[in-house]
Amino acid sequence: MSHDRNPQAEQMGDESMVRNLAHQAEAIWPQEQHLFDRYGLSGELRILDLGCGTGEITRRLAARYPQAQLLGIDILESNLVFARRDSRDLGARVDYQQGDAFALNCTSARFDLVVCRHMSQAVPDFPQVLAEISRVLKPGGWLHLLSEDYGMLHMPVGKHDPDRFWNENAVAFLQGIHCDGRIGRHSPALLSAAGYHDIAMDYVIVDTLRVPRPTFAGILKAWRDGYVPALAGASGRSEAQVRADFDTMITAIETPPQYAVWHVPVVSGRRP
Repeated sequence: MSHDRNPQAEQMGDESMVRNLAHQAEAIWPQEQHLFDRYGLSGELRILDLGCGTGEITRRLAARYPQAQLLGIDILESNLVFARRDSRDLGARVDYQQGDAFALNCTSARFDLVVCRHMSQAVPDFPQVLAEISRVLKPGGWLHLLSEDYGMLHMPVGKHDPDRFWNENAVAFLQGIHCDGRIGRHSPALLSAAGYHDIAMDYVIVDTLRVPRPTFAGILKAWRDGYVPALAGASGRSEAQVRADFDTMITAIETPPQYAVWHVPVVSGRRP
């Protein structure tokens, strides 16, 4: 994949992303796993985890579908080193490959289920990726798409306005590299335009009541550690200012009884 198709390669390859993926899985999966019930899938399935990262969710999918064959694909070989290491006990049932989401090295109509999490906001022109997903899904197969939306993070308001932070820093950065920082709210329409049926939109609620505060705070700490220079460059602010905003939000998450929430959109649909 060219840099134009992977414009966040530097941030995604930073060690902070390994921490981020672990915290996100711990925060999101307990609620998300029940959404798979609606697909009615079981038995000897073929499942693709596209943008699998370090395999945090690939391994959880393997536990949920014990007879399935799973393929995890990620653009970064550095992520797959961790994925293979931590999936050894799953044997040949789980395979990991470095690959390009815009041109999957997979036969058409191969998979019963494609899971794509935390990737749609990270690539430009996601409809091209969606076309590839549709190609490799079997007719009647399901897409499970977790699409981040940076207008859906809400933190306590004081001298610092967190709503402005996400829109003027994170969304601005993504716009500058031709990615959609609000793709969560746009995803149902994208699936509809691609011809999917039975489209549903759900939200995992990551907040300070449902998720341990250190886990929620860990997500923002990882974003801070990986993204401060990029966000500062996009917003025209200093790195110190951007870091201070992150630290204010992190402190709020860590400090009871303050409340913070991230609504995480999960859209699903069935390929005709």
